[in-house]
Amino acid sequence: MTKIETPVSYRGRTKYTANTAKAYQKVDPRKHASEMRLIDRAFKFVPRGASVLDAPCGGGRVALHLAQHGYKVSAADLSEAMIAIATKAMSEHQVECLVERQDVERLTYADRSFDAIVCFRLFHHFPNPEIRERVIKELCRVAGRFVVLSYFSPISVTSVKRSISKALGGKPPQKHATSLRQISGYFKANGFGLVKNFARVPILHTLHVAVFERTASKA
Repeated sequence: MTKIETPVSYRGRTKYTANTAKAYQKVDPRKHASEMRLIDRAFKFVPRGASVLDAPCGGGRVALHLAQHGYKVSAADLSEAMIAIATKAMSEHQVECLVERQDVERLTYADRSFDAIVCFRLFHHFPNPEIRERVIKELCRVAGRFVVLSYFSPISVTSVKRSISKALGGKPPQKHATSLRQISGYFKANGFGLVKNFARVPILHTLHVAVFERTASKA
């Protein structure tokens, strides 16, 4: 009998109740615009009209943005509250986008169900390498060609401050930085190679977005 592991509880998995999900939607317009510019830079490598899964979709802002730019988007999240918010957003903007409940650690989709997958603002919540490896394996399994992943770089002002605070006895950080080299290693193990890595201003900004593509040897 195959042993089914109980998912590890971490902030990104448990924090989005009805109240916190609603509060999360209050994004500074300038921050939203800058993040969508990063998404646009990454998706220059993904042909318009491609099928894209946004997981986790949160309130649907990335899914909505991509749908309005010509992609066939589906969305998924673990939080029922986020699913309700995203579904409402799609309806209000008259965008056709299925929003359903999925766990990125155990996606129920068949292999290569989508041309591309975008996983935005989740990876930095993962507290250990085991979860990171498991999620990337699932994303690569379900993606036909591309995975677009955001992560927090350890080579940034904010990440260095967090490390110093922890070293001085401060509270352990709830947001975890991971090097591009480590992330690329996880993807390489699943037959994907790095295409391009983006940041608004490297070192100054923590949030990066990387594009990975299935390699010919694993096609």
